[in-house]
Amino acid sequence: MEHILRPIYQERASQPETLGVILINKREGAANMTDTFDSVLLIIVKDSDTPIYSKHYMYGDAKMVMHILTEERLRKWIFIGSNKRLVDWLFHGKIMFDRNEFLFKLRSELQEFPFVGRKLKTGIQFAKLIRRYQEGKELFEDGHYLDAYNHVVASLHHLGRLSIIDSGHYPEVTVWAHVKRNDPAIYKLYEELIMSNESLEKRLELLFLAGEFLINSRTTDGAQHILETMLAQPYWTIQELHNHPELSYYSIDLEVFVEYLIEKELVQVEPVVAKNEAIFHRNYYVDRHFIESEYGL
Repeated sequence: MEHILRPIYQERASQPETLGVILINKREGAANMTDTFDSVLLIIVKDSDTPIYSKHYMYGDAKMVMHILTEERLRKWIFIGSNKRLVDWLFHGKIMFDRNEFLFKLRSELQEFPFVGRKLKTGIQFAKLIRRYQEGKELFEDGHYLDAYNHVVASLHHLGRLSIIDSGHYPEVTVWAHVKRNDPAIYKLYEELIMSNESLEKRLELLFLAGEFLINSRTTDGAQHILETMLAQPYWTIQELHNHPELSYYSIDLEVFVEYLIEKELVQVEPVVAKNEAIFHRNYYVDRHFIESEYGL
């Protein structure tokens, strides 16, 4: 397939904004990793008006897809973990073009999984865990057990991903096989939820009891990224937090996460008088001395 796609990627490689080209061929037993296409051509560009551009091709019975991604979108997907195939492609694809060793350095970065990257991914996964857990618990208390079950399964997936991140690996390709080896306690919870003969209500009840402990035990690590980021200035509005380049990755989970950290007294609220003196704006801050001592900064 490489010789068929060569004119396409060579044309792209000649353009100055192209940083790298990777070819991924379908592997036996892993057709979903290429979205059932026989080949995927992944092209990374420095910048573009269109962050994601895709085109489909065919050659005889073979079907191929070209994806062009900006570097910004690529890194966002890596941090958020919203495209599990991407990390597999970056690790296992064949490099066809690499300007100034961009892809070589990116692979090295992924393999080393830098500490800053781990803290950000941990924070994002923890924020997602908090939202799904809280929504699931509320549904459970209202007696909507099937809806609560869906949220609990999702929250366990985030807990599993946190476990994998803690071990220094990327969780995009596999989750539960890895969790079973490295964190049997979390795997046991997942197994009991989906395989137990207890009633659904009883299974959920037991899981919420155990989940509370597991979440509390991970709060310090899960909050580290956002708390350290908030040391950059004395006070923050919620919009300033949303606008921060890294905190923007938390997306819709950011505000729920901030409220959770207020509840845990890790983030403090500073009321500021609005134009109408009966109303106050909420500004947020962290205790610098506490954060520095907690994380050894």
